[in-house]
Amino acid sequence: MRSVTYSMGVSLDGYIVGPDGGFDWTEPDPEVFRFWIDEIREVGVHLMGRRLYETMLYWETADQDAALDEAELEWAALWKPLPKVVFSTTLSAVRGNARLASGSLVEEIERLRAEPEEGDIAIGGATLAAQAAEAGLIDEYRAVVHPVLVGGGIPFFPRHERRVDLELVETRTFHAKVVYLRYRVAR
Repeated sequence: MRSVTYSMGVSLDGYIVGPDGGFDWTEPDPEVFRFWIDEIREVGVHLMGRRLYETMLYWETADQDAALDEAELEWAALWKPLPKVVFSTTLSAVRGNARLASGSLVEEIERLRAEPEEGDIAIGGATLAAQAAEAGLIDEYRAVVHPVLVGGGIPFFPRHERRVDLELVETRTFHAKVVYLRYRVAR
């Protein structure tokens, strides 16, 4: 069965964006960007909300940008064909290799897990991840922790009244003092 993973950059105090909506502190250095490239290779489908979808739209045509370096072109080549499912109540259409979700998050994940496809089911965005966590659907939490305290904003971890025990699977420290933490949900 395909694993559901939630992976994003996060501040040391636990936020994916700061109180002003900014996330410029997650701008990866070349080593961290290479890590993200390697991680996306393991993904078979990416689930996201409207805000993340709109942020990532740039990569649908980025390969046409002459200013991109080799790593950015590699990312674009991996991202563009990757199947994406967008959860939105305001969008009527999506572009690229994306489709609007036809069911609830639980229904979509159950359907995707039943398919014989390869690769993880990745969830991007804290709001969508909170819904998946509440339903007990996340198998792994992958946090790329940046050395900054932003003091508030959108939290990486959902705030609900449920304990979730985790098993540490992997850690990695990058030269930029960014730390990767990969935890599997203990079942």
